[in-house]
Amino acid sequence: HVQLVESGGGSVQPGGSLILSCRVSGFTAGGRCMGWLRQAPGKAREGVATIDSDGTTGYADSVKGRFTISLDKAESTVYLQMNSLNAEDAAIYYCAADLVSGGDWRSVDLWSYWGRGTQVTVS
Repeated sequence: HVQLVESGGGSVQPGGSLILSCRVSGFTAGGRCMGWLRQAPGKAREGVATIDSDGTTGYADSVKGRFTISLDKAESTVYLQMNSLNAEDAAIYYCAADLVSGGDWRSVDLWSYWGRGTQVTVS
């Protein structure tokens, strides 16, 4: 039974930082492609960052240089370090796992497992 549980969301001032965590159970994080996606009010869910089983990472253009995705295999946890946050980053952030092989990680429909999300507010 696969479970993804996010934590670390909250409210932060513009320019601030947050670290999101996604605890994975049912398989070991790092054995499958993992990602963070977000959805702001009135907007479609969008890909933020991804880390593949070989450690390859990818980022949306809007977060490059500010966000970092990482993985702790021993803790089976995926992290998203978010720096220099601005109002456009406010959203519910979702952890996702097990991307369809060869699929575009930005495609919401190609992820097999999802967490319930954690709210990030920037104000």
